Amino acid sequence: MAIQRIVKMTFKTDRCADFELYFNEIKNQVGNQPGCQGVKLLKDIAETGVFFTYSVWDNEAALNAYRYTPLFGEVWPKVKEWFAAKPEAWSTEIKLESIQNK
Repeated sequence: MAIQRIVKMTFKTDRCADFELYFNEIKNQVGNQPGCQGVKLLKDIAETGVFFTYSVWDNEAALNAYRYTPLFGEVWPKVKEWFAAKPEAWSTEIKLESIQNK
């Protein structure tokens, strides 16, 4: 069963633009990891500096495998330096399908 991974990251105000540029550089590399079905960057509309990554993985094993790749080993330490607060993360599964209006 596919899982969705949501990571909330709060960045120092002067590092937000750096993060957006960096995410744009690496998004395809992350999205093309084995077992990754896609990744999106979301920006909070109310709180400056708050971003979320939303990724979908085939299963938890695929997500865990990504955590041990050289790519993750480069990305996480770099963005960690830009944090203003400790990141939060959730792994979820879809329990009910949503209804989309036209």
